[in-house]
Amino acid sequence: MQLTRHRTPHGTRWAVDGYWLPGEITLSQLLELSGDKMRELLRNSSRAESATGELLAPIDPLHEVWAAGVTYLRSRDARRAESAQADIYDRVYDAIRPELFFKAIGWRVVGHQMPIRIRGDSRWNVPEPELVLVVNRESEIVGYCAGNDVSSRDIEGENSLYLPQAKIYNGSCALGQAICLAGSDELCNLLIHLELQRQSATVFSGETTTAKMKRPLMELVAYLTRELDFPHGAFLMTGTGIVPGNEFSLMPGDQVRIQVGAVMVENRVYS
Repeated sequence: MQLTRHRTPHGTRWAVDGYWLPGEITLSQLLELSGDKMRELLRNSSRAESATGELLAPIDPLHEVWAAGVTYLRSRDARRAESAQADIYDRVYDAIRPELFFKAIGWRVVGHQMPIRIRGDSRWNVPEPELVLVVNRESEIVGYCAGNDVSSRDIEGENSLYLPQAKIYNGSCALGQAICLAGSDELCNLLIHLELQRQSATVFSGETTTAKMKRPLMELVAYLTRELDFPHGAFLMTGTGIVPGNEFSLMPGDQVRIQVGAVMVENRVYS
């Protein structure tokens, strides 16, 4: 099953597998339920009316998006190359505790076919294609979507304490195009693909799988929820294993296409 969020003349509304859910149902309410109860409610929902309207990011406005870093060897190596304090990434890659940071509040997240941005004060900007976990109030993984953790590598590389400025700004977080319901055991070997186009030509293409992650998905969730409550659920970006070469930086007009398992998010870059 897939959940999508749409714009309608009367506000936003959620759908399952292309059919409207009752107008009063939100993702926040669904994520208050156990995974079994949520799936049962969705299976038994009426499939009488097809959903229409613009696709929006599959997240409610007050949901939090968190992110994990240095979860793939490729990510560790790339961040060592960009950083003036390279050894910290070796230490966090091998540490018991993962790197976790806040990325966005739901109303700041952009969806499929919506514009993403690069910072005006940065010269080295990259997309980061990621599996994004959807977690309910009981810390169960109940689904996933595709995510782009747009980042300014030169700002973070100058000083690791600048990470919030490198990661958190307008248009830096994209999720799409739907939430695919799945448990953690179904996400252990998902294909992640990134394609970058500039002036209609492919300038970079790469792929990896979630099987190459350093840490189990439930370990990341367990650390996130150890001392934080999410009564309406949360989203967790799980890090990137695809990093373009050091010579590459996003430019206005670039098209970024990310496929994660059965879902994708595609966005054009603006400054």
